[in-house]
Amino acid sequence: MEWLYCDFHIHTTWSDGSLSLKEVVELYGQSGFDAIAITDHLLDSRSLLKEKEKYGKHSSIEPDRYADYRRELRDAAHYAMETYNMLLLPGIELTNDTRKFHILAIDNTDALNPDLEVEDILQDIRNQGGISVACHPAVRNHSGAAPSEYLWSNMDRFSTMFDSWEVANRDDLFNSIGLKKFPYLANSDFHEERHFSSWKTLLRCTKNIEAVKEAIRKNDAVSIFLHRGGCIK
Repeated sequence: MEWLYCDFHIHTTWSDGSLSLKEVVELYGQSGFDAIAITDHLLDSRSLLKEKEKYGKHSSIEPDRYADYRRELRDAAHYAMETYNMLLLPGIELTNDTRKFHILAIDNTDALNPDLEVEDILQDIRNQGGISVACHPAVRNHSGAAPSEYLWSNMDRFSTMFDSWEVANRDDLFNSIGLKKFPYLANSDFHEERHFSSWKTLLRCTKNIEAVKEAIRKNDAVSIFLHRGGCIK
């Protein structure tokens, strides 16, 4: 088995990212990454309405375009593997800014609803065979905010419900996750090219989607590293 270079929290122009899906694949593929997850935002209905009223547009996938999003991810995954031997896992960031929680669903098969209670969302992800990740569960230096305040406040309650917790997000380390010995990942929360220089994950497993998911769940061969750009292989 080899160590795989991974990033499981990436946004594109499907939500509030500045690079298209194709541009993201080229960036990570040319840099030698082995596995990435595309996790564009899907906002809760109340936040969607507020954004539309305030800005006239959304920083989220439009719910009625979710099928188109998944179709484009399938095409991109084929291209990433054929061109760069890189896995692309489909995902979503369930973004409930009303209740203050953000949850990554990785390799889910069907649409998910960010309006549901956290426990119900996690059960839906599990039923679909996906991976659940608690996003940036503490205050972040780069934003001065904790958008997953609800997860932070109820950390002990949710501790065993998530497959993984972000111990690092972009340039921030969350010591509380390490101290509690939660299963962990490190991700870039990529929105624009400068975010490429950020915390990433190493997984020791074979290069296929099921092995990657199992490695995240087991969490016994995981390391994190601070990537500073350029090709890693």
